[in-house]
Amino acid sequence: MNVLLPELKAYAGSLCGDPAEAEDLVQDAIERSLRANSAPAEMSQLRPWMFRVIRNLHYDELRKRRVRREYFASEKRLSNGLVGVDVARDTLVRMAFERLPPAMREIVFLVDVMGLSYAEAATVIDVPHGTVMSRVSRARRALLARIEDPAETPRARTQKT
Repeated sequence: MNVLLPELKAYAGSLCGDPAEAEDLVQDAIERSLRANSAPAEMSQLRPWMFRVIRNLHYDELRKRRVRREYFASEKRLSNGLVGVDVARDTLVRMAFERLPPAMREIVFLVDVMGLSYAEAATVIDVPHGTVMSRVSRARRALLARIEDPAETPRARTQKT
């Protein structure tokens, strides 16, 4: 790996333009390669594989930044347009969110607040993609139930039916 380090840094630098970001990118790529089960053993295959890892990590980071910028821009736009009346609703949503069970809070935070895709969230919490989809659905329903009826809990809801 040390033989490839100058090339990896040069490639990362060409992608990032910032030496500090490039260094971080190379470190992340090396860390990922050490954890990978299917990393190529031969240098002729490792070199392009590492370049691909660096490229993928870089574009993943750019996409995450874009999603966060869009999220914060939309939140700013919403908060600028809503004065006074929705402060109570915002507080109600936050309180309902805090009352969710930890697993539900986590999945709502990852997907709806941080803007991770289902696949990214699945990687973060180490579950299948479909599990994330069903957890998000259940968590959103539970959050909505708590917003509509602050005394509502999943147990109380099943007892009503």
